[in-house]
Amino acid sequence: MNSSSQPAKNGKAARLLIILSVLALFVVLMLQTADISRNQAVNELQHKTEADLNRYIITVQQKLDRFKDLPKLLSTNPDLLSVLPQADSEVASQRLNRFLEEVNDIIGASDTYLMNRRGLTVAASNWSLDRSFIGGNFSFRPYFSQAIAGGPGSYFALGTTSHQRGYFFSYPVYQGDEVAGVIVVKIDLNDVEDQWSDPLQDILVTDSDDVVFISTRPEWKFRTLTPLAPHDQRRLKESLRYGDNSLIPLDISSRQPLNDNAEVITLQTRQSEISASNESRQEQDYLLLTQSLADAGLNVSMLASMKVVDQKVITAMVQVAFVYIALILLFLVLRVRYRLKSQQQEFRQREHTALEESEARIRAIIDHTHAGLITLDEAGAVRYMNPTAEKLFGWSADEIRGQYLNPLFSDTARIICWRYIMDETTDTAELTTEVGALGQNQQVFPVELTIGRMSVAGEKLFMLTIHDITERKLYEQKLRDATEALEYRVEERTKDLVQTNARLVEEMTLHRNTQNELIQTAKLAVLGQLSAGINHELNQPLTAIRNYADNAKAFLKAGRLEPVANNLQEIGGLTERMAKIIHPLKEFSRKSTNCIEAVSLQQIRDGVMSVMYGRFDKEDVTVVWPDAADEVWVMADRLRLEQVFVNLLTNALQAISGQSVKEIRISVDKVKERTEIRVLDNGPGVRDPERVFEPFYTTKSSGQGIGLGLPISQRIIESFYGELRVRNHQTAGAEFLIRLPTAVKQASVEGLTLDNI
Repeated sequence: MNSSSQPAKNGKAARLLIILSVLALFVVLMLQTADISRNQAVNELQHKTEADLNRYIITVQQKLDRFKDLPKLLSTNPDLLSVLPQADSEVASQRLNRFLEEVNDIIGASDTYLMNRRGLTVAASNWSLDRSFIGGNFSFRPYFSQAIAGGPGSYFALGTTSHQRGYFFSYPVYQGDEVAGVIVVKIDLNDVEDQWSDPLQDILVTDSDDVVFISTRPEWKFRTLTPLAPHDQRRLKESLRYGDNSLIPLDISSRQPLNDNAEVITLQTRQSEISASNESRQEQDYLLLTQSLADAGLNVSMLASMKVVDQKVITAMVQVAFVYIALILLFLVLRVRYRLKSQQQEFRQREHTALEESEARIRAIIDHTHAGLITLDEAGAVRYMNPTAEKLFGWSADEIRGQYLNPLFSDTARIICWRYIMDETTDTAELTTEVGALGQNQQVFPVELTIGRMSVAGEKLFMLTIHDITERKLYEQKLRDATEALEYRVEERTKDLVQTNARLVEEMTLHRNTQNELIQTAKLAVLGQLSAGINHELNQPLTAIRNYADNAKAFLKAGRLEPVANNLQEIGGLTERMAKIIHPLKEFSRKSTNCIEAVSLQQIRDGVMSVMYGRFDKEDVTVVWPDAADEVWVMADRLRLEQVFVNLLTNALQAISGQSVKEIRISVDKVKERTEIRVLDNGPGVRDPERVFEPFYTTKSSGQGIGLGLPISQRIIESFYGELRVRNHQTAGAEFLIRLPTAVKQASVEGLTLDNI
């Protein structure tokens, strides 16, 4: 067993190793695919982002170059000197304001204004607006310092008056060889960020402090790419470059450099959910490319979402996984086909070997079978005889070959065989019969002959199967003899059983009559015990009747007929009362009809109390019945059930005779299809609960009972398909439990009597 199970275990281990190898190769392939595809996707994204960044830088550069030389051109206008260093007249100032306003509209700048050497604005294109720069001092701006020093200036900042972002170009205004003032052109770069609409790319323009002042994401404006040092934060605050914005850094959790100007960052972004006040934050990877605008002092950065990279990686992994799985499935299909071909070849080989073994086995079976086999040709001549047939008939196969069946069978058997051979209508049916065979000494012995047709290589042949049944015939004869002897013995035994059954039926009838007599005797015994109470109940009406009769005689002699009539009426009422007392006793004493029907507990109560109320009254006993007794219905015989209750109450009455407070309590419970009635007294309890239902067992004094009341009561309850039990209650007294089938109100079982139970 160990040697056969070892190859199976080795095969399972090999298959498990192959599966693990395939899975490991799949995991390695997925990891390599993810790494290669990610590098390729990152390179592609970097090239695309660099091209877009260059395109954007060109746009910004063109925008700046367009306004870069305008302050220098405006500084050559001689009208500027009409207000520098101090305005000649109000007319000259107004003329210069209008000129700057007209120039500003033509070049498309945000604002154009002129400052004197102290930084005080003396003319501006927005002179007519509420936010006019005239009178404002911007000497703290770097672009003023650069221009007042004699060179061009440029600067990005929030306007202190307009609070709008702007890029400032400045140039000195000369009066002779001295700088008399500074001309400034402010441009708006909002259109540069508004024109960008790629959802997967974001633009950041930062200053030399990495403060973002242009961005396609509004929430990123005036934040920094890197945390600012405390002194840089103070410097920017004092310059009012970005107003009162806090300049906190962007939520960059990680940085992965790729080359000099490219890195992959992980940035926390806000995702609006239902409203602007309800936002969630999630991390997202970006490719960050940065280039500088040296002349402008700006850095332009582009953030490209890595979702495209992740999608390309997933797509590549799915494609490689699909190809890998397809190759595995193809390999499995080819392997299955190879195995099927191998199995087909093995099956053919096994089939050929099995066929040869089957033929050899069939030949061995034919030669060694216990049945004689003879093959006849189409003409009925013997062609083959197996060794068993040779022993059976005493002929060798060579001796009998070519002959007909005459030396082998009796005349009857030969006739049957020739009829079958000559009848060509029975092509498939076989014929089995018992015939006589001939031995070599011409002795006849019984055989079972089966003859059938078969076809071998298109030739019709007949196969005879012969079984020697000599021993079977002997057994059949012995069996017939034994059967006849057994039938005789069975017949004799049946007579004895019939007689015994008749005696048993007679004894059962006597037993049933004896039982009924015992029940009736028990009733009469109870009536005897109740006689004292009955006498007490009857004596009072009898005494009254005697008195009324004597009074009636006296009134009759006196001729007073009216009192006589009243006395006679009273005598009639007393007589009716006595009849009511005696009637339940007669009902209780008569034999039952043995009919099971629906009985109300109220009926039982009325019958029992009419019999026993005298004793209860005499003994001062309180009997508590359930309130809804008329709604409790059970299947029983009413008179016999009354007898059971009379027996139980009588026993309870005797048990509590010595108690100061005498009480018997009856309760009812419904359990499924059964009704449980409990009779509980407050006496000392039962001495031996296991023996109280034994016949003639009693603990009463002589003359109070012989010990048959409870056994008879139990038998009566069992005849109702119920049960009667007893136990000592937990508090005090004995508790008898009557369990009976619950009945539907006023239902009955017709035709079912206790004699049939």
